[in-house]
Amino acid sequence: MGELSQEVDDLLYGEGNFNFLDEFNTQGSQFENLSQNTLDMPYDTTQGTQEGTQDEQRSGLSQEPVVSLLDQTTAELQFDDLDMNDEFEPPYDPKDLPEHACRYCGIHSPGSVMKCRGDGKWFCNNRLPGLPSSCIILHLVRAKQKEVSLHPESPLGEIVLECYNCGQRNVFLLGFIAAKSDSVVVLLCRVCLSNNALKDSNWDLGQWQPLIEDRSFLPWLVKVPDPKEQMRSWNITAAQVNKLEEMWKTNPDATIEDLDGKSGPGMEDDPQPVMLRYEDAYQYQHVFAPLVKMEADYDKKVKESQSQENVVVRWDIGLNKKRIAYFHFTKEDSEARLVPGDELRLRLNSSAYANLANADETGWNAVGHVSKITANEEVALELRGPQQVGPWDINHGFQVEFVWKSTSFDRMQAAMRTFAVDDTSVSGYLYHKLLGHDVEPQTIRANVPKHFTAPNLPQLNHSQVYAVRKALSNPLCLIQGPPGTGKTVTSATIVFHLTRQNQGQVLVCAPSNIAVDQLAEKLHKTGLKVVRLSAKSREAVASSVDFLTLHHQVRHLDTPDHQELQKLLALKDELGELSHADEKKFKQLQNSTERELLTAADVICTTCVGAGDPRLQNFRFKQVLVDESTQATEPECLIPIMMGAKQIVLVGDHCQLGPVIMCKKAAKAGLHQSLFERLIFLGIRPVRLEVQYRMHPCLSEFPSQSFYDGSLQNGVTLNERLYAGIDFPWPRQGL
Repeated sequence: MGELSQEVDDLLYGEGNFNFLDEFNTQGSQFENLSQNTLDMPYDTTQGTQEGTQDEQRSGLSQEPVVSLLDQTTAELQFDDLDMNDEFEPPYDPKDLPEHACRYCGIHSPGSVMKCRGDGKWFCNNRLPGLPSSCIILHLVRAKQKEVSLHPESPLGEIVLECYNCGQRNVFLLGFIAAKSDSVVVLLCRVCLSNNALKDSNWDLGQWQPLIEDRSFLPWLVKVPDPKEQMRSWNITAAQVNKLEEMWKTNPDATIEDLDGKSGPGMEDDPQPVMLRYEDAYQYQHVFAPLVKMEADYDKKVKESQSQENVVVRWDIGLNKKRIAYFHFTKEDSEARLVPGDELRLRLNSSAYANLANADETGWNAVGHVSKITANEEVALELRGPQQVGPWDINHGFQVEFVWKSTSFDRMQAAMRTFAVDDTSVSGYLYHKLLGHDVEPQTIRANVPKHFTAPNLPQLNHSQVYAVRKALSNPLCLIQGPPGTGKTVTSATIVFHLTRQNQGQVLVCAPSNIAVDQLAEKLHKTGLKVVRLSAKSREAVASSVDFLTLHHQVRHLDTPDHQELQKLLALKDELGELSHADEKKFKQLQNSTERELLTAADVICTTCVGAGDPRLQNFRFKQVLVDESTQATEPECLIPIMMGAKQIVLVGDHCQLGPVIMCKKAAKAGLHQSLFERLIFLGIRPVRLEVQYRMHPCLSEFPSQSFYDGSLQNGVTLNERLYAGIDFPWPRQGL
């Protein structure tokens, strides 16, 4: 009662202004009546007529006038007309919602929702507390979608938002221009705006405004839900949105209710996270194998879901008598970028060809590989196998689909199985070090050279010399190379000296083809016999080290012992195919020649996945160097190591980009952590290259202080990074 009395006193005698919720419509005349009533009270509040303070005057008031005042005011407020019960209705029941209800919060007013055309889900234009944008914008960004349509019962009707001039449907590029009467608008994309597409019309291009403002659609296009709907919407958090988006990738019908009670596909429990130490290789395989499978399943789903319909095909016949389909693959998503060697499936959904070979109940289909991509971005797809009959007279209505290949993931799983069951796959010392066991340090008695710089390579600095020395004398060495510190030169120098240790061939790997090509080129300069082993699907892809590739050396091996192979190669190029007997002989000669070249090499360069190539199946490499190892997943890095390694050199930088993991659940479980980084956490200190030759000294100062403990030194001066005609305002001219 004391608190209530104080509130009443504040109301009667307080001097502040009180703001009530606008949606209740309680500001205005009612409170004017309230102030008027206080003037008509039957007691004197004039100063000087009563003795004592104002507090004494308050205490002398009877309770009856106050109660009467509140009763009168309550009656005048007319709470029955405010529908307070409706304002505080419970949240929406998911079972009673229509199909067009927002999948995040349940709001379903037709004028406030939009449909994502990519997946058919509906979302509202309301920004929930804690979310960075409106529901529809947040979903478009998370799901990588761009096209939307309005509800049929919305004020503007069921329309797809697209550019009036070019038909562009990317809403993040769309804007509008209002007519002078403001009753008509035209949608125009940024591209057409920059090209002055409507310059000859009566539209004022200077009045162009984007459809999205402050991460929400403009309210005249999609209304913001009214306060009543907002109060009934679900309170979903940003973390729940992220989980829901991940679930939709495997279970499109998942709802917010499924976040708590996990059931159904895509809603299984999180996998076991990676560990720092493992008891044995079986436990190692038990942890990593599900993560690799999870990443493989996700990659397969993403690749196979990308397709293009209504493709126009131009048919041709290659020199090898195989059918080639030429077409344009205009997919905007970078995930669908085609490269030579990719496998695609070509479909024609026509009942006329349902009875042909390679046809099923849906029509004709054939699988092939991309042989080349022409200068005008036309894809050449060489169909696999004999194609005697097919829709060669049809050019329209085809569908192109990706064909997912599991080679990379199969080789990772095979490497982990080898680690678990094959005692000869890696030395005992490395076995325990890789599992995180505490073992006595070991060193290798190496033939340390007097001069560490390799032939035709740049002179090494003090930190590079130290790195080479440590790599030669330790069975496991980590070399950290910040940007521009000469990782490739250091790696090539290490490999050159490893070949002088009389331990056999050296296997050099990296996760990317570009990194392997750069390292192979450096090694070739030192005079070593280098063979660059490429995947079969990439043999037609041009590179800077084509002359080092195995398939190139086989084709140009002009010796008396290989005359028969060269004749068969020439015959195959001329006729396109060989007879069965000649083909069998050709395969035998090709395999033996490839093995001969691989055996004679000092260094074999390939990708980490390429180390699992069947052509290297019976090879053993005691010395293995992995460049850019921090960009490879741990199972990927394990593939070359499991080929008999006794000495490993891992080169990389865990302060830069790590492995790319598509499946966020696998990444969260630890698949994004490289072997290099885990070994650092185990206490293995990397050798850091400390002199950078790339950046202006002003640029190197930040990474040096932020990531490398201030240890980076500059191998370039200010004058070496100044260019004529460019006056860049460097922050510290004295450097």
